[in-house]
Amino acid sequence: MIGAAERRPLRRAGDAVSTFFYRRRRFYLWLLLAPPLLWLGAAFAGALLALIWQSTYTFDDFSMQVTRDLTWANYRALFSSTNLDIVLRTVGMALAVTIACAVLGFPLAYYMARYTRGTRRGLFYIGVMLPMWASYIVKAYAWTMILSKGGIIYWVADRTGLRVVLDWLLTLPWVGGTSLSTSNLGRLLVFTYAWLPFMILPTHAAIERVPAKLLEASADLGARPLQTFRTVLLPLAFPGVVAGSIFVFSLTMGDFVAPQLVGGGSQVLGGAIKDRFGVAADFPFGAALASLTLVTLVVFLTITRRTGALENL
Repeated sequence: MIGAAERRPLRRAGDAVSTFFYRRRRFYLWLLLAPPLLWLGAAFAGALLALIWQSTYTFDDFSMQVTRDLTWANYRALFSSTNLDIVLRTVGMALAVTIACAVLGFPLAYYMARYTRGTRRGLFYIGVMLPMWASYIVKAYAWTMILSKGGIIYWVADRTGLRVVLDWLLTLPWVGGTSLSTSNLGRLLVFTYAWLPFMILPTHAAIERVPAKLLEASADLGARPLQTFRTVLLPLAFPGVVAGSIFVFSLTMGDFVAPQLVGGGSQVLGGAIKDRFGVAADFPFGAALASLTLVTLVVFLTITRRTGALENL
């Protein structure tokens, strides 16, 4: 046991340290932030700089070796017709999935925020988050079976007379494919199913912060429901939609599993990067493609930031 006399020096030392940090709060703050900032700098910024630096290396097609001869040829190759087609296809799909998730997620998020309480709301939360607990690869494989010609969608279409509608959809240029499992529409369905929770949750949080009295006041002043939605609810909940859009757009841009299983194998940026690193061993061009993905995401974030919605999150 430590006696009272022996504890006094320890207490005085502790008081001195506390006083030192109390009088130097900024120094104390930086001392706390230094370890995570150093980790982020090494793990994120360092890896990013290494990726960009490697994208300037040269790949010898004859020897299949990477040399450290610096070149911009990898970035010039990004503007070829084939690579531009991959970029446009990926960005177009990411925008379509983002819009689809916003259209589907907003009504559900609104219903959860305004019309559910207690156990009922908890069941909705479980219903939204439960699919996220399953393996993404398992879900993608399951969707290939659902969308194939022997799947349940075609089974229902054959028995309800809607098969002609499905066959007509596949003739549209932007849909393509011989079945839903090999079409862009099928890929859109899989992406929307996978990323919808990432849109619902932030949108729900934003709608929940909108005071119900504002909606009631709008109705009392004679505004119709659609006008209240357009002029009151949507502007106030828009930051949540923007937050969800960032998640959905980013996840779609970098994904390569679903496009490999659904959509007929048409290449997207994630698949092209995987093939360059894993199959062709062309690390410099793979790094250039990854840098292009990063630039696309930065442009998207810049556009969303200019809406002013991020400041209200």
